[in-house]
Amino acid sequence: MKPRELKKVYITKKGEKQIELGHPWIYEGELTKIDSSIENGEIVDVINEKEKYLGSGFYNNNSKITVRLLSRNANDKFDNEFFRRRIRYSIDYRLTVMQNETNAFRVIFGEADEMPGLTVDKFNDILVVQILSLGIELRKESILKILVEEMEKSGFIISGIYLRNDVDIREKEGMKQYKGWFDFGKDIPNTTSTEIIENNIKYIVDFENGQKTGFFLDQKYNRLAIRKIAKNRTVLDCCTHTGSFAMNAYLGGAKKVVAMDISEKALEDSKNNFKINNMKIETECADVFDKLEELAKNNKKEYDFIILDPPAFTKSRKTIDKALRGYQELNYLALKSLPRGGYLATASCSHFATNDLFVNAIFKASQLAGVKLKEVSYTGASFDHPVLLGVEETRYLKFYIFQVF
Repeated sequence: MKPRELKKVYITKKGEKQIELGHPWIYEGELTKIDSSIENGEIVDVINEKEKYLGSGFYNNNSKITVRLLSRNANDKFDNEFFRRRIRYSIDYRLTVMQNETNAFRVIFGEADEMPGLTVDKFNDILVVQILSLGIELRKESILKILVEEMEKSGFIISGIYLRNDVDIREKEGMKQYKGWFDFGKDIPNTTSTEIIENNIKYIVDFENGQKTGFFLDQKYNRLAIRKIAKNRTVLDCCTHTGSFAMNAYLGGAKKVVAMDISEKALEDSKNNFKINNMKIETECADVFDKLEELAKNNKKEYDFIILDPPAFTKSRKTIDKALRGYQELNYLALKSLPRGGYLATASCSHFATNDLFVNAIFKASQLAGVKLKEVSYTGASFDHPVLLGVEETRYLKFYIFQVF
């Protein structure tokens, strides 16, 4: 097989080893030589020192990740049909693993779907898109139109595409931040919110101003796990965001549920969701550390089920030690607040805090709190957020439920 007539970049043995192990990123320090006049966003062939073809990917010297691999197949041609096949594979996978649960799901999950830097979430009839690689940004017109065509072939009605490209990482890639509607030939919707149904619960998704793309789809089945053990319990849902864990606890038959967040907007969003679902759930605006410290000190054991789903404590390997201390402190305070026989659900969404590191932080917290933990369950992200073996960044979410004794 001969590589296409693309410009070439040459990489070190270390970089080659990473590709062989399945990782799609090539860092700037792993390049030994590049052809002249390569433009950022261009697709290049990746070659080893013996002129062996290793793959092809988006080149961008603005980024520390200088090449993001698209393919390891020397026969691939990177035309519209190539991207159509990739999109088709992604949709077919979701239709298989999500079956009838397709009112809201992740359609494309970046590297896990071999579409580096592209995230697409479906909320009812709206697609919310985030683009983090220049290669996708330069091709978004054709890629997003193909996406709509393939979604509609599968029976989905798509009324709008909203771009949530308002993230700092784009600037590191040499791209501007922005957000707004993408014009693909249909009338622009007159609202930037929509209603979805997940696990038979309704949510209003603010995809213009909500975190990430507006709603965290990855905890879908973890919320069901909460529902299964909430009966007759007094539940504190920390960092509630949209009230999702709180509402699943309510439907599970909890005696009392309090949804807490430091963000007034998050609590307003939660209250709106409680209202449309006719649920009586209390809310409290507070910092999670301050609240749990107060509960731990008063020793009243007001709650026998605490849910911890904080934002990522670290987005960098440099700050992992500080993040792990944060996870340890947070779980310690929760464990000190719970009675014997109570339950703790705890999550980390940082891929830098690996499962081993996260569990070790929880174990240390239990030792400091003077309790033992019985593991009820360990899960990750929902099926529409697949893990690509060899790419640990896709194995980012850890979700545990423990009983305290």
